[in-house]
Amino acid sequence: MVKVLHNGNCSKSNAVLEYLDENGVPFEIINIIEDPLSILEIKTVLKKLNQSVFHMIRKTDKLYTENYADKNYSEEEWIRILSENPSLIQRPILIKGSVAMLGRPIENVKFFIEK
Repeated sequence: MVKVLHNGNCSKSNAVLEYLDENGVPFEIINIIEDPLSILEIKTVLKKLNQSVFHMIRKTDKLYTENYADKNYSEEEWIRILSENPSLIQRPILIKGSVAMLGRPIENVKFFIEK
């Protein structure tokens, strides 16, 4: 079972759900906007991504460019910011067992689910 950290307003996130559905891949949707991730959940996802928090931030988001782009926050501060502002989290993020990946480009999703 693949868990998908999802934002219904994101076309790329919706495209990945459609791809999984069309290919018969069982998945669970975790809507990060309606049910924001806690600080601990973000840290867990980061471990599974094997990336720093900076990889998880949507730097093209208006909220980011207007409020955070010129700031120098620590990793811990960014984790708190993401827990309070889930729209800043890159999506979709796919989680399978102990590993996770950013679900873009869609070609990466195919590779991920076949592993």
